[in-house]
Amino acid sequence: MAFTDLGSTPPFAKSGRIRILAVASAKRSALAPEVPSAAEAGLPGWEALGWFGVAAAAGMPQPIVQRLNSEITAILRQPDMRERILATGNEPAPTTPEEFGTFIREEISRWGKVVKDSGQRFDQ
Repeated sequence: MAFTDLGSTPPFAKSGRIRILAVASAKRSALAPEVPSAAEAGLPGWEALGWFGVAAAAGMPQPIVQRLNSEITAILRQPDMRERILATGNEPAPTTPEEFGTFIREEISRWGKVVKDSGQRFDQ
């Protein structure tokens, strides 16, 4: 069993070399629409997505933050860039700096709870 990105797996699944049990997203992937979501596979509410983002130093002037966000969003909306990202099994989802900050805080809270509940310690 492995958790991996979907971009490299459909050819192996189609050939029968591997069996994809589910995607770890809330909805099915356009890259492999025949594969159920985790919820459809019996894990309601379970989602574990990889993501990429751009962060800058605290205190960066807002005009620079807004310009970077605007340029990156424009790039992610270009059809050829969107297709390249979709082909890897990912989905471009540009946000505002504020939305991204909220997302990061939610991820820290969510995965921090998972680590705490597991009993693992990283200070050893």
